[in-house]
Amino acid sequence: MTNAARSVFVFGVYLAVLGVGLMIVPNLVLAPFGFPATSEVWLRVAGSLVAIIGFFFLVAARHEFTAFFRATLIARPFLFLSLCTYVFAGLAPPQLVLFGVVDLLGALWTLLALRRTS
Repeated sequence: MTNAARSVFVFGVYLAVLGVGLMIVPNLVLAPFGFPATSEVWLRVAGSLVAIIGFFFLVAARHEFTAFFRATLIARPFLFLSLCTYVFAGLAPPQLVLFGVVDLLGALWTLLALRRTS
């Protein structure tokens, strides 16, 4: 597995674990970040989507799908910017940005790994 694939694989594991956690025990996942408890189903729906996206990352990494790796270099920073926008607009608490930071750091790892193999 190339370093780029490894970066995508590790991120896929993170997404899959986060997604399943949000599906099954959303309040346990969010409590350490200071989010209030919720019974809204939308967080579980989002968890399902995150888990599915994590699965896509895992499959792409296993098959060294470089085009997918490059596409994530746009998508992951976009999530970070989206979360920052929600916070600055007063729609979300600041700690939400922490989830975007993980995306941003993962994208940076993938970018550096792809540059080394080019």
